[in-house]
Amino acid sequence: MPKQKTNSAAKKRFKITGSGRILRRHAMQSHNLEKKSAKRHRAFRRDQAVDETDVREVKRLLGR
Repeated sequence: MPKQKTNSAAKKRFKITGSGRILRRHAMQSHNLEKKSAKRHRAFRRDQAVDETDVREVKRLLGR
């Protein structure tokens, strides 16, 4: 049976932690930053866990 291919777009966007959680980057952080507060800017730096409803699909794209 052939190997399953990992989705290239997904492997660039998601990261799996040691405990198995899937992390993603925040949206809305690339432009129009003048009107966003400094508190919001700092929050954008941290990765966020993927919502439970999307975990199954993301794992499939990552070949897990």
